[in-house]
Amino acid sequence: MVAPADLVVELKALRKGRGLLASRIGERVGAALRVVCEVGEEDGPAVIRQKVTRRLEILASDLPADLRMAVLAAFAIAPEVRLPFYQDRVGWTASRLNRDPRTARRRIDAGIDHLAQLATMRPVAPPRPMPSLSVETAWRTAELRVVVALDRARPEVVELYRIVAGRDGLAAIDLPVPAGTDVLYGATRVRPGTVELPHALARGTEHEFALQYRLAEPGVTHVVRTPDHPCDLFDLRVRFARPPARFWSLRAALDRDVAGDERPGEPGIPDAAGELHLVFRDLTAGLAYGARWD
Repeated sequence: MVAPADLVVELKALRKGRGLLASRIGERVGAALRVVCEVGEEDGPAVIRQKVTRRLEILASDLPADLRMAVLAAFAIAPEVRLPFYQDRVGWTASRLNRDPRTARRRIDAGIDHLAQLATMRPVAPPRPMPSLSVETAWRTAELRVVVALDRARPEVVELYRIVAGRDGLAAIDLPVPAGTDVLYGATRVRPGTVELPHALARGTEHEFALQYRLAEPGVTHVVRTPDHPCDLFDLRVRFARPPARFWSLRAALDRDVAGDERPGEPGIPDAAGELHLVFRDLTAGLAYGARWD
C-alpha cells in the first residue's frame, strides 16, 4: 500500500529540473510512483515517461482548474510550458494565474497533495470514455451550446441542447431554468426545474431543443454551467458590449472559484469581435465550467 506522504516526496523530487522530460527518467521515478503508475522493471525510459505522464494527466483532470494547470506546468506536461528549469515553470504559472511566484508554488504544492490523495485512494483508471448510460442516468447531454449576448439593453441567452435518453419513455427532463424562459423549439413547456418534451423518447434516442431567456441582473461577471447529468460537450460563446481586458476560463471548478476574490483558471483575452469562445469536453457532474471576468 502506497502512503500519500511517500508519493508527495517523490512527486516534489520529480518536478525539479526538466520534470518528466528529464533524460534519466528511470532514476527519477521512485518506488511509490512506480506502483501507482504501474511501471514495470522491464519498462524503458520512453514507456516510464508515458505511463507516469498519462497517470498524472488522469489524476489532474479531477482537480480545480488552477491546481490542474499548476501541476501540469510543474512537471512539464503541458506542451506550452516545457521549460528546462522548474523555477521558469513556476514563473509561467504565476503569470497565468496573475499571482506572484510564492502563490504559484503554494498552488503547485496543493495540487501535488491532491494528486497523492487521489492516487492512493482508488485504483488506476483508464482515460474516461464517452459517458455511458446507466439505469441511474435518465438522460445525458451529448451537446450543449450556449450563446450569451451582453451587448443588448437586456442581455439574452440562448441554450441549444442535444440530449440522449437513458431509459424508455423519457417525456420530461429535470433541468434548472430561469423564470421567464421561452422555448425556441423542441419542447412543449418549461416549468421550474423541468422541460417537457413533445413526445416520449426511447432509450438511446437523441433529441434537440432550444431555450431563450433574458438576464435579470446587469453587470454579469461570469457565465458557468454546473451539470447534474453527464455532459459530453459544452460550447460557450459570450459577446460583450465592452470587452474585458482579460477573462479566466473555469474547467472543473468549485463554487469558490466562480465567486471568490482570487482568479483561478486559465486567463485569455476576447477576440477582435469582442467575443470569447470556449469548448469543454467530458464534463464532470457537480463541477463548474465556463468563464469569469472583471
